[in-house]
Amino acid sequence: MNERPASVLNGYLMLVVGVALLVAAGVILRYNSHNSPYVGLSIALIIIAIFVFAGLFIVNPNEAKVIILFGSYVGSVRENGLFWVNPFLIKKNLSLRILMFITAPVILLIIRFFVKKNLSLRARNLSGQKLKVNDKMGNPIEIAAVIVWQVDDTFKAAFEVDDYEQYVVIQSEAAVRHLAQSYPYDTFEDEGREEGLTLRSGAEQVNKLLEGELQERLNRAGVKVIEARLSHLAYAPEIAEAMLRRQQATAVVAARTRIVQGAVSMVEMALNQLSERHLVELDEERRASMVSNLLVVLCSESAASPVINTGTLYQ
Repeated sequence: MNERPASVLNGYLMLVVGVALLVAAGVILRYNSHNSPYVGLSIALIIIAIFVFAGLFIVNPNEAKVIILFGSYVGSVRENGLFWVNPFLIKKNLSLRILMFITAPVILLIIRFFVKKNLSLRARNLSGQKLKVNDKMGNPIEIAAVIVWQVDDTFKAAFEVDDYEQYVVIQSEAAVRHLAQSYPYDTFEDEGREEGLTLRSGAEQVNKLLEGELQERLNRAGVKVIEARLSHLAYAPEIAEAMLRRQQATAVVAARTRIVQGAVSMVEMALNQLSERHLVELDEERRASMVSNLLVVLCSESAASPVINTGTLYQ
């Protein structure tokens, strides 16, 4: 069963009818207080007026009313305004009707509070708590998410789950845990693994995956996920320092690799130009010495201290 619109009447019209019944009962009692039939008629009009007033309800903006009659779902009202619904709309038990008319003032007031259930249709924020989870590589990480959601199907929110708000909280936590366990926090170039989706580098893709999984989980509760984003992502404190050193080492290795590649290219270019212009003829030993010296100068972190040779090339 899915949500369907309830059949309701204009509340302002029924309010006028209820007031008119009370006025009519008062007039009859005023002028026929000693006539039993008229007194009985006045009491009947008052009971009917109470019946009319008990069916009135208001739907505020961004809210909906779920109409229930003795455990049976009648429908939902999403429009804003004052409406009226008949409390005996789908029940045909005459003895129950007679009993309710006898105890109308109490029972109808109870129905007024329990038949119509408020469901807010406003967008809500869920700021999840920090969860400690192992990522795909087994590293403990801390992760949290912020989720924007709203009720989309009032029937499912009211009847498919016990408490739809608690359901959203629990399923959101489960979705975040599953996402964290499905992908690594980060990859390291020194391990030679192929680049893939990670929690740290693929932020937009991760958010879309989280939103899709949340929507799949919350469909049962009639909840629509408007947006879902990771609000916190970090290594757990016990490995944070070790992982920081590991990242620093990876960065140093990557930087050194780039420096060596550039230095080799520069040495090759220098040797080629010397050979093409016939500026100097070098044997293999002198060529190796020049390459060594150039690489030391280009790859060194400190400034080079040149040594001037006042002799020949071989002395």
